Amino acid sequence: MNTKKITIADVAEEAKVSKSTVSQYLNQRFEYMGEQTKERIAQAIKDLGYRPNIVARSLKQKTTTTIGVIVANISHEFSTQIVQSIEKYCNESNYHIIVCNAEDHPEKEQKYIEMLRAKQVDGIIVFPTSNNKELYQSLNLEDYPMVFIDRYVPEVKVSSIMLDNKKASQLAVEEFHRLGYERIGIITNSTKNNVTPRVERIEGFVQALESKNLEVNESYIKSVSLHEISKELVQMFSLEQPPEALLAGNDLALIEILQFTKKHQLQIQSDLAVIGIDDVSFASIYNPELTTIAQPTDEMGKKAAELLISQIQGEKPPFQQIYRFSPTLLSRSSCTGIKGGIL
Repeated sequence: MNTKKITIADVAEEAKVSKSTVSQYLNQRFEYMGEQTKERIAQAIKDLGYRPNIVARSLKQKTTTTIGVIVANISHEFSTQIVQSIEKYCNESNYHIIVCNAEDHPEKEQKYIEMLRAKQVDGIIVFPTSNNKELYQSLNLEDYPMVFIDRYVPEVKVSSIMLDNKKASQLAVEEFHRLGYERIGIITNSTKNNVTPRVERIEGFVQALESKNLEVNESYIKSVSLHEISKELVQMFSLEQPPEALLAGNDLALIEILQFTKKHQLQIQSDLAVIGIDDVSFASIYNPELTTIAQPTDEMGKKAAELLISQIQGEKPPFQQIYRFSPTLLSRSSCTGIKGGIL
């Protein structure tokens, strides 16, 4: 068995070109390379079974063509869709990604940032917890390529990719109001750590109610940890006048509402109108079909990857620019007009 390690010199000899030409081919510098030369090198690599030494190349070029993506919670379908978009753009740009799930824990997020730096990734895209401000600041001082997504941290001068969260809540309230609902509530995950989208969605919800001269009932506005949502819903629907319509602040809150209605035999549509922010994959096959507010995840992930790679390639990042993307109302059957149910 031949265990001889194939080198660039072997490929060059096989293809009858210089080592520097093979090196240019491997680094995709084709400006002065003819098609026949490229074909000979490709064939030589295939015939010899040559595998580039990625570690050696990254040390020489001072790049690993790898970026880290730290998501707050991989359970969110939104997070998965964003990661898919980032991966697609990075793959097309010859970058690889490492995905880490911080679960909204600042300590876990810090460990992942330190691990990614140790692996010499070229930059990171973060769904920030906002509790690691000093760490973000230190990365900034190093001019380390970094982009925030879904959230921003006011004290840290890093550009962020964001949904227009207030607009998302406004679209939902307008739809409820158009269909005749007046007692309207919202439930989101906890805003304890000042998580930007949750805070903005509640602010936008209240502003939209006020603009429609609808009552802002604090008993209908809840922001709690995921495992407490069911308990809050029990209290909400024990009120003398429970809400007629509910906005789920994200996909996980929506699932909690659906589980609650099933357990307590409430019929979505006739007993309770529901809209969810995040267009979950099962929205159009659920019975009844669920009205949702979709985020343009393809565009958002692509923009984050574009910004990061441009920083990696030497472009000076903008001064904490916030890129806002517009939500879209996808009207389905989970709220179809004032009902004749038990509420």
